[in-house]
Amino acid sequence: MRISVIGTGYLGAVHAAGMAELGFDVVGVDVDAAKIETLNQARMPFYEPEFEPLLAKHVGKGLRFTTDIAEIADADVHFICVGTPQRRDSPAADMSAVDGSVDAMIPFLKDGSLVVGKSTVPVGTAERLAERIEVATPESVTVELAWNPEFLREGFAVQDTLHPDRLVLGVNGDNAESILREVYARTIAEDQTPVVVTDLPTAELVKVAANSFLATKISFINAMAEIAELTGADVTQLADAIGHDDRIGRKFLNAGVGFGGGCLPKDIRAFSARAAELGAGQSVAFLHEVDAINQRRRDHVVNLVRTHLGSLAGRRVAVLGAAFKPNSDDVRDSPALSIAGQLHLSGARVTVYDPKAMDNAARIFPTLDYADSANAAVEGAEAVLHLTEWPEFRELDPEQLAASVATKLIIDGRNVLDREAYRNAGWTYVGLGRP
Repeated sequence: MRISVIGTGYLGAVHAAGMAELGFDVVGVDVDAAKIETLNQARMPFYEPEFEPLLAKHVGKGLRFTTDIAEIADADVHFICVGTPQRRDSPAADMSAVDGSVDAMIPFLKDGSLVVGKSTVPVGTAERLAERIEVATPESVTVELAWNPEFLREGFAVQDTLHPDRLVLGVNGDNAESILREVYARTIAEDQTPVVVTDLPTAELVKVAANSFLATKISFINAMAEIAELTGADVTQLADAIGHDDRIGRKFLNAGVGFGGGCLPKDIRAFSARAAELGAGQSVAFLHEVDAINQRRRDHVVNLVRTHLGSLAGRRVAVLGAAFKPNSDDVRDSPALSIAGQLHLSGARVTVYDPKAMDNAARIFPTLDYADSANAAVEGAEAVLHLTEWPEFRELDPEQLAASVATKLIIDGRNVLDREAYRNAGWTYVGLGRP
């Protein structure tokens, strides 16, 4: 069986390498020639742990990348892995890349091909695309469409591809299910991975429902942090206490500056927009507040800095973190970078350090200052903001750090630093939702 992967961004590139690891001949296709060249040199166009060794293992040995869509003609299974970002003019998903990829592949689909969507799309997309393919292909060519949503976590994408916690197969018949079970046979056999077989709309809803639930859980604990700050309660102890209830669970109950990245923010907005189109906007109206709470956390950190420093004009602020999460260089909708930008626009002199995301951050906010280490970033700072939970930030020595700053004020936007160690070293430690 030969496999093609359309789109070699974060999802597609990792999926292509993962399919090669599972033993298939794979071609990845993208319109970005520079990205294709980088991948064919077995180098990463983005940072992801464990990805580069996987590329090096398979590029030129069953895995190749190209800009020529015609090279998918020999493939039996075609995975759609292109992006669905938020539209510029509305909260809805921009489906131009998905539609364009389907139109581009149609002339090269052979009889018996299976097209498999992995991109996160509004419910109803799969049925629409299936009709599009049926109309555009000759009567002698039978092509099926299935939906196999992705559940990758940045920083763990390779593991999540090769050892997923579940496989969702949205199909219209036994043949498509049989082919997908063959694709994932090794994963199912070795890991005893649960397989959930659904219809197409259910498979589409699974991803957005999962992301909406996770976003709601994060915003819930951040709402509790707002109450905790007004009452003197400790939101981390609150989370520990309610997390022992197995109906709730402790995961994703970490109060802080909120969520970001290329998935959760745009997915809950697109889900809300699609629900409104279906006449069910009130059913997910709570997601608007989930989004609002998340955005409010960023403003709250800026206001905390202003509370402690007064006017921000000319004040030196160090921001530790630019990526939206550790083990990633992704700065899309990053709370850390958003806060840094707001402080800069308020007149502060902001210096940012991140172990992996400096180049991406500088492309978005070239007017910020960037340092090559945490110690260099805090030099002369009147406030230090810990905003991305990189392990190296948790390991910083409060005593040593104190020697570099102008004012020993640290705002822990992730609530993971050793509060007592910082206070014992003379710091004013400010957590979110903690006394």
